Amino acid sequence: MAIRTIRKDGDEILRKVSRKVDVIDNRILTLLDDMKETMYDSSGVGLAAPQVGVLRRVVVIDVGEGPIELINPVIVYESGEQIREEGCLSIPGTRGQVKRPAKVIVRAMDRKGETIELTGTELLATAFCHEIDHLGGILFTDKATEIIKED
Repeated sequence: MAIRTIRKDGDEILRKVSRKVDVIDNRILTLLDDMKETMYDSSGVGLAAPQVGVLRRVVVIDVGEGPIELINPVIVYESGEQIREEGCLSIPGTRGQVKRPAKVIVRAMDRKGETIELTGTELLATAFCHEIDHLGGILFTDKATEIIKED
C-alpha cells in the first residue's frame, strides 16, 4: 500500500467524468488499498479515485464505522433533505453548507465483484453523495449555499 498525492482544486482531473470499472484486477485492488491508506493518513472520511489522479469510478468512505469500498457506485434511491457542513481533501481550508438527501441507497460492486446495496443516513448519506459527485467532476463548492474559508 502507498499514500498517493491528493489532487487540489484547480487540477483539471477533478472536473472530468470517471470511467466505469469493467474488470476488477490487481490495479483496482491496489487503488482501493492505496485510497484507504491515503484517506486515513489525511484524516478524511471519504476519497474518490479522481482525487488521486485516477479517472475510474472507485470510492472509499469511513465515517467511523469501518471502511466502505465502492466500485461503480450509483445512487438508486434518495429521500428527505439535510443541510450539513462539508469539506474536501481536495479543497483544504474551505468548508460549506450543502443540501443533500437525508437518506440514500447506493448500489455498487465490492472488491470481489459482487453487487452490494448500502443505505446511508446523516453523515454517511452525505459522504456517499459527496464522493459519487467527484466521479462526475462535481465538487461540493458547486452545490454549497455558503462557503467559509478558514484561515
